[in-house]
Amino acid sequence: MMASVRTRRAQCGWPKLGIFAAVPALLLAGCGAEPEAATPEPRPVRTVTVEKREAGTPITLTGRIEADDEAVLGFRISGRVLENSVSRGQRVVAGQVLVRLESQNEMNALRVAQAGLATAQAQLTQARNHYERQETLLGQGWTTRAIYDQAEKARRTAEQAVEAAEAELKAAHDLVGFTELKADALGTVTDAGPGAGEVVQAGQAIVRLARKDGRDAVFDVPANVLRTVPSDPEISVFLTEAPAVTAMGRVREVAPQADPVMRTFEVKVGLTDPPEAMRLGATVTGRVTMASGAMIEIPASALTRSEQQPAVWIVDPETRTVSMRNVDVLRFEPATVTISQGLDTGEVVVTAGVQALHPGQEVRLLGSTP
Repeated sequence: MMASVRTRRAQCGWPKLGIFAAVPALLLAGCGAEPEAATPEPRPVRTVTVEKREAGTPITLTGRIEADDEAVLGFRISGRVLENSVSRGQRVVAGQVLVRLESQNEMNALRVAQAGLATAQAQLTQARNHYERQETLLGQGWTTRAIYDQAEKARRTAEQAVEAAEAELKAAHDLVGFTELKADALGTVTDAGPGAGEVVQAGQAIVRLARKDGRDAVFDVPANVLRTVPSDPEISVFLTEAPAVTAMGRVREVAPQADPVMRTFEVKVGLTDPPEAMRLGATVTGRVTMASGAMIEIPASALTRSEQQPAVWIVDPETRTVSMRNVDVLRFEPATVTISQGLDTGEVVVTAGVQALHPGQEVRLLGSTP
């Protein structure tokens, strides 16, 4: 019986020992070294190789035709308009009467001044005669020095009164002349103000006159364009609705201050022999070529920012990793930017995928193998 018990223990014990022996093996397997992390795949990007190109991109702006010498004419006195005989576009000559005011009051003042002068002259004649008599009597000993001095004083007073009356008469003549607004030079009327019956004030704009025949093409130029335009460029100007009508010109004047709303500078281009079709107020297009010279242009999509400055991602051709570099931008265009400093010929710049990169990241150039 004991033999049978040992036999059964032997039969049942070995399997149990095998199970416990297998457990450490499983634990050892479970506590082994962790598997290595998968290496991230290189990020695909698009790139461009930097190269210098001859800059000659034309800049085109829309403007208008204005007179190069324009004056705003107005009356020196207030009054009621009697006659306004001018209209827009009318050509006038120097001295031509453009607008008249009612002049009854000024004519009355003139007549009063004329009468005052006549009175003063009569008094002067009388004072002179009296002085001459006293001078003769004094020489003959028939009058006193006091009476003579009094006659001389009266003569001088009468002479001064005549001078004052003459000045008043001249002022009265001027006031009558001020009732007529005359053209001060040969030109074209670009704006005619109040009509007959309207009351105007001294200094109010009545007529705008484009003097002579000179014309300007006026453009509102952004500051960044103004900085990059070469000095004294020759500008081609043509009518927007009729490109065949052209003229050449050069910058004559640049506004010293930007427009407070548009933040642009008014630039006047003096035209050389403009055709008759370029009338005042016409819409024109101006074109100027930027300064020549080899410059670096890259797609605008390559530009990002680093430390509040423009920057780009540069690809190391050996390690295929990227690094960020600040650059100086000379000019912005809708599709490209012109770089003045920070890039060299032959460098590889990332143009797509710039927002998902970090320094030292490995990249794969699209179109090449990993």
